[in-house]
Amino acid sequence: MKHWIKRTLFGFAGAAMVAGSIAGCSSYRHGWGGDSAEFRTKMVERVGSKLELDASQKQKLAVLAEKLQAQREAMRGAGGSGDPRSQFKALFAGNKLDQAGAARLIEEKTTAVRNGSPEVIAAAADFFDSLNAAQQQKVRDFMERGGRRWSHRG
Repeated sequence: MKHWIKRTLFGFAGAAMVAGSIAGCSSYRHGWGGDSAEFRTKMVERVGSKLELDASQKQKLAVLAEKLQAQREAMRGAGGSGDPRSQFKALFAGNKLDQAGAARLIEEKTTAVRNGSPEVIAAAADFFDSLNAAQQQKVRDFMERGGRRWSHRG
């Protein structure tokens, strides 16, 4: 496989790992007050300790977390109200499905993903490429388990 293809795939893998961690933690907050900066800091510390990251790697993970958060906010903000559930429910509010509204919503969300993806991919590649072989294997193992919690073993 060509080197740039491997790099891109590993970049996506790193992004998926971090996105999964962020998504998993955000749905189960344990009283977290909603401060996204505080949440990102805690997430970077948690992932950093599991992967035994150095300061430079933690900084790269923090940048990736910021890019993912910005992408998430762009997705939520696309389409007007910023609430995906109410945007979706509005499509079914009338006697017929608002097909034009559905197409518009999909186009807006797709545009948000398309515009933000290069920065997320670059940040994911920068982070993943900074990991040593053992750390990269921990990321692969995490993804192999389907993004479920970090193992307490090894």
